[in-house]
Amino acid sequence: MAKTDPIGHSGGPDTDPRRRSARISPESATGEIQELERLLRLMNRYTASDLHLKVGNPPILRVQGKIRYFDSECLDGQMIEDMLLNILDPRQRAAFERHEDLDFAHSIPKVGRYRVSAYRQRGSISLAIRRVNVDIPSFEQLHLRAEAMRRLAAQRQGLVIVAGVTGSGKSTTLAAMIEFINTNRRCHIVTIEDPIEYLYRDKKAFINQREVGIDVPSFHAALKSVVRQDPDVILIGEMRDQETFETALTAAETGHLVFGTLHSSTVPQTIGRVIDMFPADRERQLRQSLAFSLKGIICQKILPAMREEVGLVPVQEIMIVTPTVQKLILEGNDKDIETIVRGGKEEGMQDFNQGLMNLVAEGLISDRTALEVSHNPEQLQMNMKGIFLGDDRKIVRK
Repeated sequence: MAKTDPIGHSGGPDTDPRRRSARISPESATGEIQELERLLRLMNRYTASDLHLKVGNPPILRVQGKIRYFDSECLDGQMIEDMLLNILDPRQRAAFERHEDLDFAHSIPKVGRYRVSAYRQRGSISLAIRRVNVDIPSFEQLHLRAEAMRRLAAQRQGLVIVAGVTGSGKSTTLAAMIEFINTNRRCHIVTIEDPIEYLYRDKKAFINQREVGIDVPSFHAALKSVVRQDPDVILIGEMRDQETFETALTAAETGHLVFGTLHSSTVPQTIGRVIDMFPADRERQLRQSLAFSLKGIICQKILPAMREEVGLVPVQEIMIVTPTVQKLILEGNDKDIETIVRGGKEEGMQDFNQGLMNLVAEGLISDRTALEVSHNPEQLQMNMKGIFLGDDRKIVRK
């Protein structure tokens, strides 16, 4: 079984004794691990999200965000090349030889589906393999603000944005929302993803998942045809540019429920990021479209939990679009939206500090972690002492 004691350093072969306590000892593992399928089965056993194969290192797993090393010999270049070439078809081999970089899907019956990224570094091949999940956690299992998530997922049309940096759990939050719709509504869902990270089973809804680079050449190509596929709900893995966002907004305005992601940290920053995608002379028109179509923005970060069985836990800033929020968007008063979010608990809203306070109260994160990640640690420290500022900036004790 896997050793789950604290991790060591994030890379390198078995030369540092400090790393050995972080290693995984597979049952019946003798000699070199050469078969990729066996490694993928071990990924499933340890519920690892990622497997990394790099020359000069043993195989490496990422489990609950932490790096774990196999207790085995280091891999050499020929081993990794053989693993890769054995699962590529002739077209994929030619593409890898041409570009020295390749993303593709690999499936093993009754084992699972995996997203493989093959690339060269320092003249040798490295593989990064992501396990595609089929078990989709609920809002409660993810420790999300379930009432707000259900409210947004229950919308029949409009745009919902999930924002955060890479690795902040956006895809998992979206998967939980799509699965909620899948369980509760008869409709057609189309997802456009790069890569697919969760596989859905049709329930009340039926779902078509399109993977960029495998099912369709680009986000733009997929978006051009998506409304002709009779969807009720559309998931766009990442709204990267003006064209992608404009298409998402048009779909939302024409009766579809659209989910998409952005790389931004707070609600006002997310609105600003959208505005900055477009020329300045289109700002007024864009704000009118956002005020009409936007249903909510969820910004989140991922944090280490105090409870080992939880591993990682998200903290969320949630804005639900109300008539007051619509007015502020139209007027360009994005900064004032922060006050509405902070005072919008009854509508399901919260700012990051309120989210951190909730996680501390639930015993999921420590005071120290909350203060380290807060955008306004001074305010959070006051809140922890029961001191809050009212809308008039006067102190209110609770």
